[in-house]
Amino acid sequence: MKVLITGTAGFIGSTLALKLLARGDEVIGVDNVNDYYDVNLKLARLERVKAHDNFTEVRGDLENRELMAETFKKHQPQRVVNLAAQAGVRYSLENPYAYLDANVLGFMNILENSRYNEVDHLVYASSSSVYGSHTNMPFSTHESVDHPVSLYAATKKSNELMAHTYSHLFNIPTTGLRFFTVYGPWGRPDMALFMFCKNILEGEPINVFNYGKHKRDFTFIDDIVEGVTRTLDKVAEPNPDWDSDKPDPASSNAPFRVYNIGNNSPVDLEHYIHVLEECLGKKAEKNLLPLQAGDVPDTYADVTSLMKDVDYKPDTSVEDGIAKFVEWYREYYKV
Repeated sequence: MKVLITGTAGFIGSTLALKLLARGDEVIGVDNVNDYYDVNLKLARLERVKAHDNFTEVRGDLENRELMAETFKKHQPQRVVNLAAQAGVRYSLENPYAYLDANVLGFMNILENSRYNEVDHLVYASSSSVYGSHTNMPFSTHESVDHPVSLYAATKKSNELMAHTYSHLFNIPTTGLRFFTVYGPWGRPDMALFMFCKNILEGEPINVFNYGKHKRDFTFIDDIVEGVTRTLDKVAEPNPDWDSDKPDPASSNAPFRVYNIGNNSPVDLEHYIHVLEECLGKKAEKNLLPLQAGDVPDTYADVTSLMKDVDYKPDTSVEDGIAKFVEWYREYYKV
């Protein structure tokens, strides 16, 4: 297949591109390589992908309407995976307009061009953050999510609503994936594991929010990418059992689906840190701090629907996943 992936300099996007290229797909990758975090890491990820003959790089912003129209028209992708976004819950408190530009306007351009270029299937990144102030766990896609606690979460919920509109009006198959705390080699420096590892190795204290009482459905990158690939291959279809009197938020009478994609096994943050300490052979000095604005205490994904529909089976333990991350980190940063 010819697949357009946005966010190919990113953590998930670069890993997905490598997987699709390895199986023989042609990949067109879009990324603006912004400086939200270390540009050199983004470029290093991109170099791994560019080593493949079947990869074409497009450098620019999703919100650039002319660029996106030209890219779709020139390459005519059969399927699209939209992973590019302004990430980060806490940064959305500081720079809200960046989220509207990339996550809402940018996604609008993806939808419009998918419409006019007859894309077979659009898969896009949503987020576990859409569950906001929910406390009923595990989080289920069959429950409404109308109480976001950050602008980032609100933009991701907006993406799901926009996608449904296009599925309904123009019969575009769309599938949203709510990612749950992805980690692993080539990860993001603004995520906890990366920051903890760096600080512990440098003898600096780590900031542990909510006094370490978080639970997170930490999901290893390989499990995530396998799930995305399987979802991409299964084109969304209308749900014949959908009932407008009792509407299911995860499906529709249009070709629309929303899934959780997580490890389905939440881990205490304290245990997560302990495993990292074991892998590094060094104890952490901890600054115990209260819960941050826009953050949620716990996440736990019900992935029953994804297991049923695409045979998704996450199987990487945090012990194995963190060990692989530490091995990569030491090699990449020569520490």
